[in-house]
Amino acid sequence: MATNPAGGPAIFVIFGAGGDLAWRKLIPALYHLFLDKWLPEKFLILGQGHRHMSEAEFRQHLRQGVDKFSRRGKTADEKWDLYASHISFITSELDDSQSYSQLAKMLAARDKEWNVRANRVFYLAVPPRLIGTVTRELAKARLNQDRQRTRIVVEKPFGQDLASARELNRVLTADFAESQIFRIDHYLGKETVQNILAFRFANTLFEPVWNRRYIDHVQITVAEEVGVENRGHYYDGTGALRDMMQNHLCQLLCLIAMEPPLSFNADEVRNKKVDVLRAIRPIPPEEVHHFAVRGQYGGGWIEGQQVPAYRNEVSVAPDSATETFAAMKLFVDNWRWQDVPFYLRTGKRLQARISEISIQFKPVPHQSFPATAVQDWRPNRLIIAIQPEEGILLRFEAKYPGPTMRLSPVIMQFYYREAFRTRLPEAYETLLLDLVWGDATLFMRADQAEAAWTVVTPVMEAWEAARPMEFPNYQAGTWGPEAADDMLARDGHHWVMPTFLQCQEEIPVCRVTMAPS
Repeated sequence: MATNPAGGPAIFVIFGAGGDLAWRKLIPALYHLFLDKWLPEKFLILGQGHRHMSEAEFRQHLRQGVDKFSRRGKTADEKWDLYASHISFITSELDDSQSYSQLAKMLAARDKEWNVRANRVFYLAVPPRLIGTVTRELAKARLNQDRQRTRIVVEKPFGQDLASARELNRVLTADFAESQIFRIDHYLGKETVQNILAFRFANTLFEPVWNRRYIDHVQITVAEEVGVENRGHYYDGTGALRDMMQNHLCQLLCLIAMEPPLSFNADEVRNKKVDVLRAIRPIPPEEVHHFAVRGQYGGGWIEGQQVPAYRNEVSVAPDSATETFAAMKLFVDNWRWQDVPFYLRTGKRLQARISEISIQFKPVPHQSFPATAVQDWRPNRLIIAIQPEEGILLRFEAKYPGPTMRLSPVIMQFYYREAFRTRLPEAYETLLLDLVWGDATLFMRADQAEAAWTVVTPVMEAWEAARPMEFPNYQAGTWGPEAADDMLARDGHHWVMPTFLQCQEEIPVCRVTMAPS
């Protein structure tokens, strides 16, 4: 998210380049950056894998991935050939010290050829258990020495609990400085997620009411229609709390609740996020059932297709106690947010693929309209839509046309695709470019990752200590278990229908377009 990028030649070394992440996400994202001329003129993508492949075979494999997952469709020969000329491949094992020495020589030779020291990005697209192996070998080959130009990227999950996250931080910082470590969460690269900062801190209209005096509660929903697909083996040892709540949803909460940063210096922004996590009220172990709900999907129907129960998915234990749905109620104990509930939920096989943040404002202090005028009255609500559409919507009351006074809700909406008429970059495009520029604003720091684990640890420990007896407890194609509804009902609230679906109702809409200069 650099505002004043200082680029230069760049080398991406992708460990595990023959895997799914590089094929689906990294190489297509870099291809888009290349087409849009964001990458420096001198760059190299060096893939590492243990399978024997020629460079031509590797490039063809990557092209198939770009053709399948690129937001621009299939590649054109001329443009692909030019891009592919920057791609190389080396076959090696991750624990082979000699291959790292050879890698160091290759990078040094490229620097000499370019007559400049390139920025080096070591991307660890490898299983978590191999991260320590790669970092140690890089250090042995002295590939960690240049703190200004060398970056190492670690994918989530960042640990499986607080203890393992701390151990992973210890392993990483044994060989690399914290300023060199980029813990990536692709959610933070989404345009609307970044726009939360611009929306809050570049406009005078909203910040004065962004507090406990005016906001009643906040809901954050990240819902998926899909099941575990081909990730059953991984997911059955992880679950929704670890896979989504600890990282994606906690990150969104931080952006909504953080105080204004003094500047957009990376550490300043990240300091404010850590402040939020540290202010979250701890959940006493004996009260976890009041603040958290878990669920597991049974069989059901999604878009007219019958889908199996979680326990019938491939590589899932037939008596699995892993949650596929998690909901939490959190409080941020500080002057701005004291006693404002933040409701978070995420799950698989829900009714729709939707991610959004709903900020509900308190009712007006005095209702001066007659009862007949407010029969359809609804609270003001601000919605930040993340997917499938990216935009911001505001629901407010207006007079319905006619001779009598009758209030009706209307929605003012802004969508990126309509307002700016340009293709939105994929999240990985933004984050990979930040890696070239060395901007860590959208990446997690060690203390932030550990603080997020601290938030969910009481829930995780309570769930592991007591096996759920009611699983499966929600049908595929619904919005989750009834217990999640009950958690909000006890506070006099309910989960809101996602606005993207709600806008299909008969609610008048005012579209917002880009303002003229």
